[in-house]
Amino acid sequence: MKRVPLLRALLITDPLIVLATIVYGTASLAVSFFDPARRRQNAVERAWARALLAVSGVKIKVEGLEKITKDGSYVFVSNHLSYMDTPVALASIPVRFRFLAKRGLFQIPFLGWHLGRAGHIRVPREDARAAVKTMTLAAQVVREEGISLLIFPEGGRSRTGEMRDFKEGAAFIAIKAGVPLVPIALKGTREVLPFGSGVVRRGTVAMRIGDPIPTAQASPHDRVRLTEELRHRIIALLEEHPIHA
Repeated sequence: MKRVPLLRALLITDPLIVLATIVYGTASLAVSFFDPARRRQNAVERAWARALLAVSGVKIKVEGLEKITKDGSYVFVSNHLSYMDTPVALASIPVRFRFLAKRGLFQIPFLGWHLGRAGHIRVPREDARAAVKTMTLAAQVVREEGISLLIFPEGGRSRTGEMRDFKEGAAFIAIKAGVPLVPIALKGTREVLPFGSGVVRRGTVAMRIGDPIPTAQASPHDRVRLTEELRHRIIALLEEHPIHA
């Protein structure tokens, strides 16, 4: 089945999502001219995510929020099941964060305009040198602005629901920025918006936040070890006891 961006996939089947994206995208663009720290844009995107989930009839159960602090800086690392993963994270994690996004998302009207103005980071495809520059820039942004980052290290959504191997970028960025890695397990987003579908189903999704992994004493040579540790921790979070979505 042809892969299409979220907004295009939902254009016909869920006009309320499109309307919410237009309204909040316009609001984000307007406030961006008076928001150098991008705090208001962050508030707008959280409101967009909550509105999107509300009109879709999607509820969230979250475990582990006590493991992070609102003024902390982290690299959040999550499994990736659905286009709904990002709205769920935006609506649930009480920390200012940006995320790495594929170039195609920046090309979508309103949503793409927001991504660019709000400082989210465009991921280059099939260009190793550009990818290293992007990760170095991301680490600099995290370190200098004191924000967090959300990364889906599988490199895309899982078609089958099975977790794929992780890329090392998240560990590289966290080490360079000197901030903890935080594993996140998501469950249920695939059921509310399956791979390749344009129909959002009502339901409950779950997010479990794991213990932060410190990187202050790590070197870039530790990125392979940390990447494997992240993957195993997320698997353990999913299997620890059922997350009832």
